[in-house]
Amino acid sequence: MKQANSILVIDDDPLFMLLLKKTIIKYDLAKKVSAYTNGLEAFESLKPIINEPSLLPDIILVDIEMPMMDGWEFLDEFIPLLQKASKKISIYIATSSISETDKIKFTNYPMIKDYLHKPIDEPILSRIIQDHFSTL
Repeated sequence: MKQANSILVIDDDPLFMLLLKKTIIKYDLAKKVSAYTNGLEAFESLKPIINEPSLLPDIILVDIEMPMMDGWEFLDEFIPLLQKASKKISIYIATSSISETDKIKFTNYPMIKDYLHKPIDEPILSRIIQDHFSTL
């Protein structure tokens, strides 16, 4: 099983963050896990390093509903930057939303790999990592 260098989680749910981090560490799925509680913090951290492939995450898991900048707003800001990146980044929606509107909106973002429902367990994370490396 390949290991991701870095996974970035953008979510304001502390329990989800804790469980996800513990799962990643327990199963040795990534060398590094970073977390932000809203899209604005994540965007501001990624913007200055967009041309530094070694500093960028391999995978981003982003929630939809968050304070300050929600997941959709984050994607709207980040996608133009992502097109300039010299590294492939796999992006996934990770949400508890059951909104049909969100599921439909997801289809407008072809660069998002999948729309995942929480909780996200080890088999799902392993599949995400395997998919990331199989498309490099």
